[in-house]
Amino acid sequence: MHGPIPSSPATGLTSLLFVPGSAPARFAKALASDADMVCIDLEDAVAADAKDAARAAAIAAIGPRVAIRVNAVETAAGKADLAALAAASARPDMVLLPKVETAAEVAVARGALLGTDLVPLIESARGLRLAHEIGAAPGVVAMMFGGGDLAGELGVALAWEPLAVARGLFILACAEAGVPAIDVPWIALDDADGLAEESRRSHAIGFQAKAAIHPAQLDAIHAAMRPSLDDVAEARAAIAAYEAAGGRAIRHNGRMLEAPIIRRYQRIVAMAKPRELVDA
Repeated sequence: MHGPIPSSPATGLTSLLFVPGSAPARFAKALASDADMVCIDLEDAVAADAKDAARAAAIAAIGPRVAIRVNAVETAAGKADLAALAAASARPDMVLLPKVETAAEVAVARGALLGTDLVPLIESARGLRLAHEIGAAPGVVAMMFGGGDLAGELGVALAWEPLAVARGLFILACAEAGVPAIDVPWIALDDADGLAEESRRSHAIGFQAKAAIHPAQLDAIHAAMRPSLDDVAEARAAIAAYEAAGGRAIRHNGRMLEAPIIRRYQRIVAMAKPRELVDA
């Protein structure tokens, strides 16, 4: 049997709310939401002539529950982002690295920000092919599925069916690397039913979290991604019964309990613990 699910800074993460770095007036509202983490975006959401101001605003906003998405590490803007963060008096909880295609790019960021938790975004066919190596790179605590750029590369819509194979490959890469998977944001802001359905499907295939681009999207994401009180109670009862039986396969509430099933229950309990601390 595997041991308990190891804790990491991404344990319990179910939502990641993006806010443009060029809109500092929106930072406080984002942080007042129920998002598990707020990501200040210095990349796609910021025009080229606003990068410097956005970078300064993001660094000034570093605090609890703040992540920052820098520009691609091989670009001039990305190098400036890393240098500014390295010189800052505080570090964000996580740094998201866009358009990562090799583990070497992660190493560049880690070299500049040693000790900072990194989240690569897989946004291309090449990145997807090497995602298992990228996810296993030192410093990586999770990976995010960059469906928008990947859909553009494939020439398909940013929708479930055209990206189903890519999502599956991404989930397998995250599993091999042993890191949580974060799904792409739902971009149809007026389609709440579509968001709820995609969130449920994402969770069903193994995503732990989903990104959001508006606070109004968080309830649907949390309903799909966060374990319910009943889920947690069932998981704890099953783990207790299994351990009482000495870690042997047993019948419990009409179902067979064995190591792979217990591994899933351990994940549910691990996901619940950070939320219980917040709610206590």
